[in-house]
Amino acid sequence: MNKNIKRIKKDIVVVGGGPAGMAAAIRGAEEGADVLLVERDIELGGILNQCIHNGFGVEIYGEELTGPEYAERFTRRIGENQVDVRLNSYVLSLQPDKVITLLTPEGVFKVDSEAVVLATGAREKSRGEIRIPGDRPSGVMPAGTAQKFINKKGFMPGKKVFVLGSGDIGLIISRRLTWEGAEVEGVAEIMDYPTGLNRNVVQCLHDYDIPLHLQHTVTDIYGTDRMEGIELSRVDENFQPIEGSGKDIDVDLLLLSVGLVPENDFFKEAGVTLSEKTQGPIVDEWFQTDVPGIFGCGNAVHIEDLVDWVTMDGFRAGDGAVAFAGNGNLPDPDKELLAGGNVNYVVPQKVSGEDAFRFALRVEKPMENVNISIKGTDVSYFKKIVTPGEMEVEQVTEGDLGQLSDLDRIKVEVTRR
Repeated sequence: MNKNIKRIKKDIVVVGGGPAGMAAAIRGAEEGADVLLVERDIELGGILNQCIHNGFGVEIYGEELTGPEYAERFTRRIGENQVDVRLNSYVLSLQPDKVITLLTPEGVFKVDSEAVVLATGAREKSRGEIRIPGDRPSGVMPAGTAQKFINKKGFMPGKKVFVLGSGDIGLIISRRLTWEGAEVEGVAEIMDYPTGLNRNVVQCLHDYDIPLHLQHTVTDIYGTDRMEGIELSRVDENFQPIEGSGKDIDVDLLLLSVGLVPENDFFKEAGVTLSEKTQGPIVDEWFQTDVPGIFGCGNAVHIEDLVDWVTMDGFRAGDGAVAFAGNGNLPDPDKELLAGGNVNYVVPQKVSGEDAFRFALRVEKPMENVNISIKGTDVSYFKKIVTPGEMEVEQVTEGDLGQLSDLDRIKVEVTRR
């Protein structure tokens, strides 16, 4: 081994200093583990630091906080629990035996650990991934990048704006730009329903008279050096533009809010099996992957709606990592949790049936007055309305576990009541 590479040993290494990673690190340290938290930015908090709107912490703290306020509370808890934090540091590699190569301002380290928690978050889809035709001027960017420019850099990326995609980031940045004096000409969504939370549709679009164009998409971009406009077209039931429906709109900024993808590179490198539906790892109720001792949590596993839920999953992964680091084992997740009728996916995908657990799902299409139920049992949860844009989270209690004992395949389905 290169003599310049130092070797250190930790019980648990958490990669990613956002809400999920901080929660996992805090839980590990609270339970007595020696925890290393690695963050590539110069501060903890992740995406929270650029989310200056409120709405965070309702389930965790029972009050509404801004993103930086929420991050500050967890950063303080990190310090109180004496977590070893390495900022401005990068994981270069992760091996299946949980050996991490780490680049820090102090040099390169090899870190041996009993358990690894990957809380690496997600990235926004780019223009290339959704293949918008047209010119290649400046003025096309992901909505989260624009949010960072405005809230952290104090820079306005445009004055006349159109947003493609009705994801939550796009909805929130539409309101934020309006506050700063920009003209938001509209938001387009290719589906026939909004994909963000309903509260954000109301508070960010309706309250500011920003048009929402359902079943529409951008079919052309105009401009040479700087964007001059877009073509907006209606789509048919196969999501193909309808000929002759195009309308030109003069804008100098197009923001993309067309979905997030879990950052899964380290999972791939470690040989973890990924879900085709979520593009994150297949996990059990402790968020352990199929590589023993490697855990995931937060948006690195699947895209979640609320930071509070991300945090809860971080705590759960931290509990699992502590248990694994302590005795090298967790209950065998020998039961499959499967997506049934009108369920796009469900997480976790495997459970042991020995412990109470939460599960999250997204439906494939909107429905009203439904039961989310486990087929073959009387475990059921009534919902007045479900939509693909809002994640559903339910709890299987200790009292429910007896009904799962004879099931090898636990199918979750959504049916009309």
